[in-house]
Amino acid sequence: MDVGARYAQALFDLARETGALDSVEADLMTLARMRQGSEDLRKLIASPTFTAEQKGAAIAALAARADFSPTSAKFLGLLAVNRRLGALPAIVAAFSGLAAKYRGLVAAQVTTAVAMSAEQSAKLAAALRGALGKDPQIEAQVDPAILGGIRIRVGSRLYDASLKSKLDSLKFALKRA
Repeated sequence: MDVGARYAQALFDLARETGALDSVEADLMTLARMRQGSEDLRKLIASPTFTAEQKGAAIAALAARADFSPTSAKFLGLLAVNRRLGALPAIVAAFSGLAAKYRGLVAAQVTTAVAMSAEQSAKLAAALRGALGKDPQIEAQVDPAILGGIRIRVGSRLYDASLKSKLDSLKFALKRA
């Protein structure tokens, strides 16, 4: 078990015991979006030039401004003190997986060439629910490089019905002929 998974498990257990699972999960998702959207935050987290105290103060201010739960704020402070903020992406991913499993959900990463409409998302969720026997937690991504169709990753399984993969298969078959 890697460092991120161990921290995520500890936070998950604490959040579940204190009844703060939903708020901690929401806080982690908010922090992940903040990290993704801010180069300054990514530099703060990754840079060894900032001391643990400086990182802790910055993260505490960020948590206070974003109105994070006390559990989330204390956890982020602990990460800063232990110099583990770099493991944050792994922690968020592992925590999301633990929360989904706890709720009986299965995570599905869906990639399309264009954004899906609400109706398409609902139909996809229903189809996945029928195929998997569990409620899907869909993480939708848009990647124009797949040209069309859809890619769905559930756990280690990949269902690839993208136009790009079909064209690549055709190109490979033509080269062999």
